[in-house]
Amino acid sequence: MSKVLRERLQEKKTVFGGWCALPAAFGAELLASAGLDYVCADQQHGLLDYGDAVTMFAAIERAGAAPVTRVPAAADWMIGKALDAGTQAVIVPMCETAAQAAAAVAACRYPPAGVRSYGPIRAALVRNARDTAVLGGGPLCLVMIESRQGLANLEAIAATPGLDGIYVGPADLALGLGLEPDLDKPEREHADAVRAILEACRRHGLTAGIQCSGGASGRRYADMGFGLITIAKDSALLQAGARQELAAAQGRGDRPAAQGYT
Repeated sequence: MSKVLRERLQEKKTVFGGWCALPAAFGAELLASAGLDYVCADQQHGLLDYGDAVTMFAAIERAGAAPVTRVPAAADWMIGKALDAGTQAVIVPMCETAAQAAAAVAACRYPPAGVRSYGPIRAALVRNARDTAVLGGGPLCLVMIESRQGLANLEAIAATPGLDGIYVGPADLALGLGLEPDLDKPEREHADAVRAILEACRRHGLTAGIQCSGGASGRRYADMGFGLITIAKDSALLQAGARQELAAAQGRGDRPAAQGYT
């Protein structure tokens, strides 16, 4: 039985997860089997589509983690299909206004609280329920703030009724600030933006999530107060591992760190 993400966050537990860019159910299962709390199937920048995501959700659950997905865009039907497939959380990219945050929340909830249409083809199976109160109340809705406009509207976005959290993609946030897109950013402007998002989440009782370059970075963010922390990405781990072993075989001592794009 996979972990219920909402319950763990309500217990004020820090959850650590993985990220899948590759369309491979077994790869997602391998990540989940490492003991991660959740694994995200990335439908925005990853190489996977909806059909891949559905099989990956099942593999993630089988390994005991919670399936999460980042949808390609803030479209009602994309969010609804992800929820019908059984994801425990939806991460919605490029939120810049409170109205956009409210629309994302509405897409996750059934009427009268929202606009989600009814057709929980797989969600009903994994939740063992067809009741809209059960199916609509469980999944988490998180939005991403990745631009100056989003930062300018941070307080209003964080105050959106029904929103569960804000997820920081450091690379996209860096681009929005006119910086080079990396995960671990030393620039003061970037650090201040990340801190501002964290503090807004605290004020409004939201979960603050973030993408990290690895476990050490994840530990720092956990100590800061982030609650949902992605510490590993399949494609980055595969490439970094291969480079490390090649360096060892060639007698070189460099150990490249895994990096990502989000």
